[in-house]
Amino acid sequence: MSGRKNAGKASPCLLILISVGCFFATYNFLTMVGHGRSRDGPRKVLDDGDSAASFAAGSDPSKRFHVALTATDALYSQWQSRIMYYWYKEMRNRPGSDMGGFTRILHSGKPDGLMDEIPTLVVDPLPEGADRGYIVLNRPWAFVQWLKKSNIKEDYVLMAEPDHIFVRPLPNLAHGDEPAAFPFFYIKPTENEKILRKFFPEEKGPVSKIDPIGNSPVIIKKAQLEKIAPTWMNISLNMKDDAETDKAFGWVLEMYAYAVASALHGVHHNLRKDFMIQPPWDLKSDGSFIIHYTYGCDYTLKGELIYGKIGEWRFDKRSYLRSPPPRNLTLPPPGVPESVATLVKMVNEATAGIPGWDEER
Repeated sequence: MSGRKNAGKASPCLLILISVGCFFATYNFLTMVGHGRSRDGPRKVLDDGDSAASFAAGSDPSKRFHVALTATDALYSQWQSRIMYYWYKEMRNRPGSDMGGFTRILHSGKPDGLMDEIPTLVVDPLPEGADRGYIVLNRPWAFVQWLKKSNIKEDYVLMAEPDHIFVRPLPNLAHGDEPAAFPFFYIKPTENEKILRKFFPEEKGPVSKIDPIGNSPVIIKKAQLEKIAPTWMNISLNMKDDAETDKAFGWVLEMYAYAVASALHGVHHNLRKDFMIQPPWDLKSDGSFIIHYTYGCDYTLKGELIYGKIGEWRFDKRSYLRSPPPRNLTLPPPGVPESVATLVKMVNEATAGIPGWDEER
């Protein structure tokens, strides 16, 4: 593993050369794999960019951002993507929105049943076995491919996920070359300095330069992302290859990799807590732009949270791994936080408004 602190008696110059060599070797290998697979047929199956999109009146074209959603062809990912795209369409042309076009970056390597419903660009997954069961490792590689193939009109990109719901019209929260990102309480660079020094050398400065973020949600200039994405991809792979790092970071490894890659490129993010809420921990949706429903919401019929156990009333996306949630989910009992009630109401509205919701895709 290159970049380890105190790696024997090798000179710093030698270590830098080895690190740079590994970076380009990994990037070139994956690029060759992508080119090889592209001979099987065109990967751009539906126009990426949602050319039919309309925009909010008065929206400044220079501030518009393209919504880029990474996803797989698994049913679990599909139903979340459909709800996410529904609310994008609902919010994009309302006052205050800077939303531009939309692309679902499908990193399963082949078209699926949503090609006619959601603007999609199909890209290749990592070589078989490379993600070692950590499917999110495909995300940075998907962005590398999309950035090479896409022809979007917007100068900015919002990196989004299937389990995001737009609660309000989203403006461009970035300020020029300073991207906007949501600060995650569990991303703690200063508490993981020993591990992060393997990837963020001391000459780059204190690890406090690494923002406490992941790659999503982030609004960033496309030109910046084009520089960061290959580094993000390689650091993700290197972190997964390092047993200590893999054990320490677990399912948030790819998030740390994006934070480190950004810092290596000298990019600092404007941290916006109002970017997103995460029920059931965040109680109100007022003033926020996105609901991220990554956590299960379990309550008694008296409205008491019983996290960690199956509640008398519950909403948990993992309950719908093999089939989408039915229309008209039961609303939570009195006493449950507004954020949870809003989440379920918005899921219900989307499923009611999406044609063929219950049909196999």
